[in-house]
Amino acid sequence: MQTATCDIRLATPDSAGSWDRYVLSHPQGTIFHSTAWQRVIENAFSHKSHYLAAFVPDTQEIVGVLPLFEIKSILFDHYLVSVPFAELGGVLADNQEVATALTTRAIELSAETGVAYLELKNRQPYPGLLTKALYFNFSRPICSTTEENLLTIPRKSRAMVRRGIKAGLKAEWGKQLLDEFYLILAKSYHRLGTPIFPKRLFHAFLDEFADCIDLMVVRKPGGEGIAAVMTFFYRDRVMPYYAGSLAEYRELASNDFMYWVLMEYGREHGFTVFDFGRSKAETGSYHFKKNWGFEPLPLAYQYHLANASEMPNLSPANPKYRRKIELWRKLPFCLTRFFGPPLAKYLA
Repeated sequence: MQTATCDIRLATPDSAGSWDRYVLSHPQGTIFHSTAWQRVIENAFSHKSHYLAAFVPDTQEIVGVLPLFEIKSILFDHYLVSVPFAELGGVLADNQEVATALTTRAIELSAETGVAYLELKNRQPYPGLLTKALYFNFSRPICSTTEENLLTIPRKSRAMVRRGIKAGLKAEWGKQLLDEFYLILAKSYHRLGTPIFPKRLFHAFLDEFADCIDLMVVRKPGGEGIAAVMTFFYRDRVMPYYAGSLAEYRELASNDFMYWVLMEYGREHGFTVFDFGRSKAETGSYHFKKNWGFEPLPLAYQYHLANASEMPNLSPANPKYRRKIELWRKLPFCLTRFFGPPLAKYLA
């Protein structure tokens, strides 16, 4: 597709460097827009990508990008999404004309591929698309001193942080903790009624983002791991992204302790924003983050319905899935570890 100012076409591996430089230079660029994220999803799940780039015809300079993946599932439909397993991923462009050209090409691609719908995970709504107010982001600045950071946490949550410290909890860092991290995450997902991702997804993240990712396990006195988190460190942000904890040790405030350690790590290493990530409205994680003093910022997840009659609703709050979630919780843990990964690859 060619417009007066740019040529929209699929990016190739040869243009990966130019793509990533554009994402890094764009004020709205995120880790989810990177080609490393593309490689993770392709390697872990074999979903097909359609990475659209806007090139200046004469210089071949990139002036806009839109990463897309095609997901085919018997249970969850056939759709295009920008991008899977990510909080954000919509259009990045130099101007509105380029953004419109990329969005138009994505809509054309949804017709060509025969998908039910196109989903764009935008930060701000784009005109002309259907919008669902389902997810909220929670971010705020990291203060320059320990005392200031502690005081930004409301009193009740601050007391939980201190409870974890007084309980003698300790944090251990390192990519060698993958097996322990994964076991804690799988148990946490089982409790929530959510299929666990395959371990190869986290292997792929650690490989592709080696310089800006780490694992942390929180241990109680005696050494047992009771909470764990995989965190991205991108640009100015500390981004805890996959996390879980063992419910039987909730009274030790392991989650509060874990995020406090992360916030302090960010302060000590010069990061300026603590990005708590997204949560669905009125869920447990939504209220946990609000109780930490973070204000919810709505995200604009938007849709073009190509062959669907209504916007999809894959939320656990959907009554259609409530019974399935309860049944999943009752399954033996070993069965959820076996059957979870084949299902989770489609929950994008």
